Amino acid sequence: MSEVEPLREVIARHGLRADKALGQNFILDRQLLARIAALLPGKMDGATVFEVGPGPGGLTRALLDTGASVVAVERDRRCYPLLGELAAEYDDRLRLIEGDALKVDPSQEVDGPYHIAANLPYNIGTQLLTNWLESDCWPPRWQSLTLMFQLEVAQRIVAAPGSSAYGRLSVLGQWRSTPQIAMKLSRSAFVPPPKVASAVIHITPADQPEGVDPKQLSRLTAAAFGQRRKMLRQSLKAMPGALEALETVGIDPTRRAETVSVAEFVELARAL
Repeated sequence: MSEVEPLREVIARHGLRADKALGQNFILDRQLLARIAALLPGKMDGATVFEVGPGPGGLTRALLDTGASVVAVERDRRCYPLLGELAAEYDDRLRLIEGDALKVDPSQEVDGPYHIAANLPYNIGTQLLTNWLESDCWPPRWQSLTLMFQLEVAQRIVAAPGSSAYGRLSVLGQWRSTPQIAMKLSRSAFVPPPKVASAVIHITPADQPEGVDPKQLSRLTAAAFGQRRKMLRQSLKAMPGALEALETVGIDPTRRAETVSVAEFVELARAL
C-alpha cells in the first residue's frame, strides 16, 4: 500500500484552514488519530460510525482504517472535495451528508446499530451530546459515543456529587449510561491550538431506571442547576410538584443541587 499523504499537505493542497466561526481545530497527527479510532469498542470491521464534522478527514480515515463504514455530516463545503477523494479511495465506505449536525438525526441516516465518533466543534458539542443522551428511545441505536470535548466539559460529564464540576451534564451523562475520560490531549495536538486542553470521552448505554421520563429528568436538572447556589426549595419552587416530590423522596429542601446524587435525581423524577 502506498504511503499516506501527510494530512498537513492534504490541507495545504486544498487550501483549507480551520474556521473559528465553525469551531474547527484540526488534529494532524495520524498516529494520534489512529489511537482515538482504536477507542471504539469491539470489532469494527463491517460496523458503522456516524461522524460529526469530519473537516479534512483525519479521524475519518482512521475510522475507515478499522474496517468500519462512516456516515459523516459536514456543513463546511470547502471540505467536500477532500472528503470526496477519501470516499473514492475507500470504495465508497464513506457517505457524506451535507448539512448542520444539529438538524440531522443519525438514526434516520443509518440502518441498524452504529457508533458515534467525532472531534466535535466545541461551539455545538454540548448540545449534540445532550440531544443524544435525552433520547426517548432507550437503549438507543448508538452503541457508543467517542467524542472530543474541552477538558472542562469532559470533567463535568464524569463528575461526582459535591464536586465543583458536578452539574446537569453529570446527571444526564450518568443516569442511564457510563461515561469515562479515555484520553487527554494538550493544546499542541491541534491546529490551530485551542485556548484550553481537550479530552476524549467514551460513553456506553446502560440500563434505564424504570418509571422515569427522560424529559422530566431534563427539566428537573435544568431547574435545579439553573440556580445551583440556591437551596432546592428556591430553585425548584416554580416547577409544579417538585417541592412535594422532595418531601416524598425524603430530600432536605435546604440542600443545594450539587449535593444531590444521580440516584436521588432519578427518584425525584420518578416521583414527579
